[in-house]
Amino acid sequence: MRITINEIREMKQRKEKIPMLTAYDYVTAKVVDEAGVPLILVGDSLGMVMLGYESTIPVTIDEMIHHTKAVVKGAKQALIVGDMPFMTYHSSVSDALHNAARFIQEGGAQAVKLEGGEVVAEQVRRLVDCGIPVMGHIGVTPQSQHQLGGFKARGKVLEEAKKLLIDARILEEAGAFAVVLECTPAPLSELITQKLAIPTIGIGAGPDCDGQVQVISDMLGLYTDFVPKHAKQYARLAGEIKTAVSSYISEVESVNFPTMENSYTMDKGLIKQLSAES
Repeated sequence: MRITINEIREMKQRKEKIPMLTAYDYVTAKVVDEAGVPLILVGDSLGMVMLGYESTIPVTIDEMIHHTKAVVKGAKQALIVGDMPFMTYHSSVSDALHNAARFIQEGGAQAVKLEGGEVVAEQVRRLVDCGIPVMGHIGVTPQSQHQLGGFKARGKVLEEAKKLLIDARILEEAGAFAVVLECTPAPLSELITQKLAIPTIGIGAGPDCDGQVQVISDMLGLYTDFVPKHAKQYARLAGEIKTAVSSYISEVESVNFPTMENSYTMDKGLIKQLSAES
């Protein structure tokens, strides 16, 4: 049985920490799911780590749904959250409904994630009213990087901290089942977590959030161009993959691979007959 938003809420009530990871393809989702992660985010970060874009902004909804489908097929237990890309929910409530419905109907996701607080509250409320679970996202919101002036921690000054607390409460009131806090000071994240009845999921937001989310490529050491401050590399697979590929190249060139152990055989008499006839 797949985990539900009610079970995620109950984890907060029981004071159980909530681990969340991104996944963008079938194989990764299958492994992450089998490891027991209860929440998987098909993040628009796939723009950088899967498609080679410079930011999340060029990611299209068709690309997101394509990857969401693959993740849903791979993960049988985790709750799958689809990340709604840039300008697919900002223009109108109607656009938000149409595009969120695509994530649920076409992609197979069980929830969607929207960036922003008060500015998207109406969209969040309407989606929830129509039966689409919503995860909020405040703090550093990558889709707003041009307006925010880059990826700097948010909430260090009083007015900004007040605004984030207000936004978190508004998202809760609008019906969001959880909210991501990205790159917000740990003391502020702790306060927001205490004030909300819904779970907070931190990324660069300190240890006191109800849960944590990381980009799988950062966590596994696959994406080495840049390692964010908030990331911890639990493995360094990029180096191991390069070593494996180098060994493969060497063995192919030296005719040490494949051997007969890796090959199929047949009756030698058939080969003699075929050779004679040709």
